[in-house]
Amino acid sequence: MASINKKKKSLIEKYTQEKLRNKAMKLGVTLKSPETVFLSADTKFGQNITIHPYVVIGQKVKIGRDVEILPFSHIENATLEANVRVGPFSRIRPGSFLSKGSRVGNFVEIKKSRVGKNSKILHLSYVGDTSIGKNANIGAGTITCNYDGKKKNKTKILDGAFIGSNAALVAPVKIGKGSIVGAGSVITKNVKDKSLALTRANQIEVKNYKRK
Repeated sequence: MASINKKKKSLIEKYTQEKLRNKAMKLGVTLKSPETVFLSADTKFGQNITIHPYVVIGQKVKIGRDVEILPFSHIENATLEANVRVGPFSRIRPGSFLSKGSRVGNFVEIKKSRVGKNSKILHLSYVGDTSIGKNANIGAGTITCNYDGKKKNKTKILDGAFIGSNAALVAPVKIGKGSIVGAGSVITKNVKDKSLALTRANQIEVKNYKRK
């Protein structure tokens, strides 16, 4: 009996997904490989949207016009404004808001965060409980360290900030407008506007070194 019920549920889900895909395509959404895309009944689509293979869109998602979602991306309870590009291999978790023209790329996870207009997070990053201003660049390997073991803390990255690769921003912390965080830095204090913040050990070089 359990096997029959499981099969029945599978058939219902298959039929439901086919119905949702057809509805989306009638609205003008381009599904590159429809049978690999999973949608929710409450998804709101704008115009000129392209969804590539192996994308999952959960509940409470709003997608603006001219948006492209690349393969193997997962989105739930989030808003994507116009001209946003997500993926491949991106996860957009609940409470996220991607502003117009923003980019979220390979192996990037966004949670309960706002990404400002034309800001970019393109590689291997985790952004949680964070507010990012416009025209900011978040380098590969950046982590917002939002959890201290008891509560979630917020990170603020203001307009035009540049976060170097492999940086850790320990919340609560604010990165000022137009500031630069050097690659490999661990930032625990607020950074003023138009400043360079570095936390990096001095490099040591031993000339003509021979292993003992």
